[in-house]
Amino acid sequence: MIMFGPVLASPMGEQLPDLLYAGTAVENREAVLAECDGGAADACFGLGLIDLVTTAEGLSQALYRHGATTPDMAGAAFFLGLPLDIEVEPANPDPEPLDYAGLRAILEDFVAGLDQARQSFLRAGEAGDYLMLVDPLRVRLDMDGDGTAGDGETLAALLGDMIDLPAPRTKGDKTSAPETNIGFDRADAFWFAGYTQITAAPVDLLLAHDFSDLFAAIGHRFFPNADLPMQDHARGGTLVMDAESDAFFADVIAALHRASFPVQDAERLRGVLARAQAVTELSRRNWEAILAETDDNRELVPAPGQTSLVPGHNVTDEVVEAWMATLDRVDEILAGELLLPHWRFQQGFDLKAYFETATETDLVMLFTGQGALPFLRDGPVADAESFAAGNAVFGENWPSFAIWFN
Repeated sequence: MIMFGPVLASPMGEQLPDLLYAGTAVENREAVLAECDGGAADACFGLGLIDLVTTAEGLSQALYRHGATTPDMAGAAFFLGLPLDIEVEPANPDPEPLDYAGLRAILEDFVAGLDQARQSFLRAGEAGDYLMLVDPLRVRLDMDGDGTAGDGETLAALLGDMIDLPAPRTKGDKTSAPETNIGFDRADAFWFAGYTQITAAPVDLLLAHDFSDLFAAIGHRFFPNADLPMQDHARGGTLVMDAESDAFFADVIAALHRASFPVQDAERLRGVLARAQAVTELSRRNWEAILAETDDNRELVPAPGQTSLVPGHNVTDEVVEAWMATLDRVDEILAGELLLPHWRFQQGFDLKAYFETATETDLVMLFTGQGALPFLRDGPVADAESFAAGNAVFGENWPSFAIWFN
C-alpha cells in the first residue's frame, strides 16, 4: 500500500479557501493549474474544486438565463396536503427563449465540465498527500451570471433548510458558530471524482436519447416563459378540480405518453455503463486511500478509528467490509453476471445488455414488461440475500451511507 508523507501547502493551495469564499477562485484557475503542473498536489485538488465550481456555475447561469423554475405542482400539493397558495415564479424576470437544441447544448456542456473536474481530481488523488481545510457552506458561486458571487449565493444560503447544521459551540458564557470545515485530502479527490460520474451518468443517459417530444410536451413546466409550445396553456379550462390542477395533471399524462425515447447515440449510452463502473472503481480507490491515513483531521469520510463528522454514523471495520461487499454486487450487476429482478418475470433483466444494445427506452413498456423482453435471460437474479452484508450493517440507513460513501 502506498503511503504518502506530509507535504507543505503550495502558495495557491493556501489561498484557495479564501478565493472560494470570495467567489474569485475561477478567475485564478491558470495560476492554480501552473502549480499543479509543477507537482503541487494540493493545487491539483484546488483545480478540481475550481472545475467543479465552474461547471455548477455554468449550469446555474444557463438555467437562470432561460428562466428555469421548479414546476408549479398545485394538483400534487392538493393530494399531498401541502399549501396551495405558493407562487412559483422564475428568478429571472426576463428570460431568453429556449429550444430543444439549446437544452441539449446546456446539458452537454455540464457533462463535459464534470469530466474535466474528474480528471483534475484524479491528478490530485495520484499526486500525493495534502490537507486543505475548506468550509463548503461558505463557498460562493455566481449563480445568475451577473459577474458577482453575492452574499446570497453561498452554498449555505442556497441549501437553506435542506441542511442540518451542528449546534453552536459553547465555552463558558461565549457561543461561537458551529465548526463546518472539512479537511480535504487525497482520499477525497477520489470521492469527488466518483461523484462527478454519479452526477454525469443520468444526464448522459438522457442525452443518449431523443427526448424532444417530452420536452415539447412539458418543458413549459420548467421554463414557463421560454417560448415553448404549451407556454400559454399552463392554465386551461376546468375539468375536474380547478384550472391549474387540471392542466398540471394533463401534462403528467402527456409526459407518460411521451416517455418513449429512441436511442440516438449508442456510444453515449454504452458510456453510461462505463461511468457506473468508474464509480465503484473510484470508491475502492477512495477507501484504499482512507485506510492508509494516520491522521484524524475533520475527515469527510473517516476510517475506522477516525472521528466521524456525521452524528450517529460511525465507521467501523464491519461497515467498510459491508460496503466492499456491496460494491462487489454492484459490479456483478454492471457486468451482467447478476441480473436485476422484474416484477413480471422469473428471468432477470440484464442491465449490461440494455446499455450495450438498446435502440429505444420506453419507460412504460419497460415497467409493464414488453419493453424488457429483449434483455431478459436466465441466471442469478439479485435479491435481498445478494445484499445481505449491507442490509445487516446499514439497515434502514443504507441510503444515507450510500450518499455519504458514494
